[in-house]
Amino acid sequence: MAAANAKPSQSPARQAGAYQPRAGRIAIRDLTPRQPEDLWPAKAFVGEVVPFGATVFMEGHELLAVELLLTDPDGTQQRHRMSQGAPGTDRWHTEVQLEAPGTWLWSVQASVDAWQTWLHNAEIKIPAGIDAVLMADEGAALLAAASAADPGNTVLMDAAASIAKRSSSPAKRLAAARDPRVAAELEKAHDGTTRRLSTLSLPNTLRVERARAAVGSWYEFFPRSEGAKQRKDGSWKSGTFRTATRRLPAIAGMGFDVVYLPPIHPIGTSYRKGPNNTLDAGPNDPGSPWAIGSPDGGHDAVHPDLGTISDFSAFVAAAKKNGLEIALDLALQCSPDHPWVTEHPEWFTTRVDGSIAYAENPPKKYQDIYPINFDNDPQGLRDEVLRVVEHWIGLGVRIFRVDNPHTKPLRFWEWLLHEVDAKHPGVVFLAEAFTRPAMLRSLAQVGFHQSYTYFTWRNTKLELEEYLAELSHDTSDYLRPNLFVNTPDILTEYLQFGGPAAYKVRAAIAATAAPSWGVYSGYELFEDVARPGSEENIDNEKYEYRPRDWAAAEAEGRSLAPYLATLNKARAEHPALRQLRNLEVHWSDDEAILVYSKHLDGQYVRSGKPDGVIVVANLDPHAVRETMVHLDTTRLGIEPGTPFTVTDLVTKQKFRWGSDNYVRLDPFTEPVHILSVDYSSIGRDSMGGTR
Repeated sequence: MAAANAKPSQSPARQAGAYQPRAGRIAIRDLTPRQPEDLWPAKAFVGEVVPFGATVFMEGHELLAVELLLTDPDGTQQRHRMSQGAPGTDRWHTEVQLEAPGTWLWSVQASVDAWQTWLHNAEIKIPAGIDAVLMADEGAALLAAASAADPGNTVLMDAAASIAKRSSSPAKRLAAARDPRVAAELEKAHDGTTRRLSTLSLPNTLRVERARAAVGSWYEFFPRSEGAKQRKDGSWKSGTFRTATRRLPAIAGMGFDVVYLPPIHPIGTSYRKGPNNTLDAGPNDPGSPWAIGSPDGGHDAVHPDLGTISDFSAFVAAAKKNGLEIALDLALQCSPDHPWVTEHPEWFTTRVDGSIAYAENPPKKYQDIYPINFDNDPQGLRDEVLRVVEHWIGLGVRIFRVDNPHTKPLRFWEWLLHEVDAKHPGVVFLAEAFTRPAMLRSLAQVGFHQSYTYFTWRNTKLELEEYLAELSHDTSDYLRPNLFVNTPDILTEYLQFGGPAAYKVRAAIAATAAPSWGVYSGYELFEDVARPGSEENIDNEKYEYRPRDWAAAEAEGRSLAPYLATLNKARAEHPALRQLRNLEVHWSDDEAILVYSKHLDGQYVRSGKPDGVIVVANLDPHAVRETMVHLDTTRLGIEPGTPFTVTDLVTKQKFRWGSDNYVRLDPFTEPVHILSVDYSSIGRDSMGGTR
């Protein structure tokens, strides 16, 4: 029992101090863009049209004014009026095209718009004769205060005088208040005379990166195969950086702007893999480039067969002259012959028998590769990897494609990418993250600029509709997809058995659905034979030289190169295709006909004209499909029921379209419509007259 003279204990609120509400006077919630948990800033890229949104509301029936306050990296603040979305949702939004790289700050400001609230009520009450004179007097008082705060504004002065005239009828006084010039002048004011209870959200950060961080057409090839020749004795002479340079004009001619090179480093000989991943490599087998390291060096060296560091620099310079950037593979793993194995055995995992654990992805075994253990000496590894990356940055590399990042600690990547960005802004990292969704998304969240995706395995209409919507809307604040159609490791059943039509379909979707896409060389030649029981090409280039006769294939009409060039030309000419968040799925009556569009308003296009592209793809590579396509034309900036002309960017055919359209797609000719909208034709009939 407590003592009689004990003092009463203080309440928790008194002990901790007065509670501070987190809700503002006007509620501003659910701001976007942002990352889940707000651990890292949301991302955008230079030239991207970014949608900003917030849920804004308060009690009662007052009308609100909501603005986006956006501060660029130089400290200049912009104001953008936000508009209400669907009625009843309290969702406000605006779009802004961001043109400067760096860190942007943004907030949402909301206030009661006393003038619009009064005007709304007056337009109901005064015509109905409800407190008509009083309502007019209240409006006059509001406008008088606004005019007094801006004494040189004749529009407000004249309107205030007209509304204050009690000799005029309430209806005439209301008519003066309806003058649109009054609303326009009040829109400029932020002095509190007609805006009340101003509330500002907490600041948010948006990281804007260079355009290449999100926009690019990638082409992957092995330098050692370009110019490789087989000698009479069966041995091979490797291609070099010099012979690979000859391929660059053709790659640029197809419209690609990034050349991705698999590892170019010395390759180990211990447990070297032979053709088709066999364990019995012969003396002439080059081994997998991903088995990095030999007595000739490690991650900071080039394979002697390819040339020297000077030769590599010349290759980078030649690429630049062709309008190409080089993306270099960053594969943090080693062959048993890598210098790190003897110099830093603590960087690997030692098994109980004393051996070093090799890489496995059961049932696959990679005896020629040692994974790195990031826990034994994390600081030493950090320092070394940063040194390697900066070594290649010093040689002109500004893009890294990272091999298997999901097998390394997330914390390591967060540190490395932010460290590199602080020292070398504009360096781009692509995550080859074929892994579970949580890791794939988290790699993007901690800093990776682009990511491989599950696109390769999304082939049905429903799969593609759902996945493209996810990439363009659900995860677009932080994850940027690079839609590679194939890789040295991936040859899907759709490509194995779909013939040339499948190759066209997949390339068309990849090139139009996302700002970044890519192909691995050989795609142009419809290389579709898989190693039995796998999704890999037979006679895989990872394990042997694979010279190709590009000229002969094109001369004989066996090359997809002209089609790839057409796709990249469309991307170059249509800025809507270089945006991520603007993809909208439409409908067809056929389970194999995929329909989507991309639209960009004219204010965001250099020409000042809107840009719209409609993609209609027959996903069945074996049969002609006929169906009706149904468009929500408002997603293209066109009123429902209004006709317009579209031009197929592949065949150059013109069609008159509207909300409902018949299509026939033949996989043996052209399985995909890529249709450019002619906005000058909207509402005109086939003879050029207006409808």
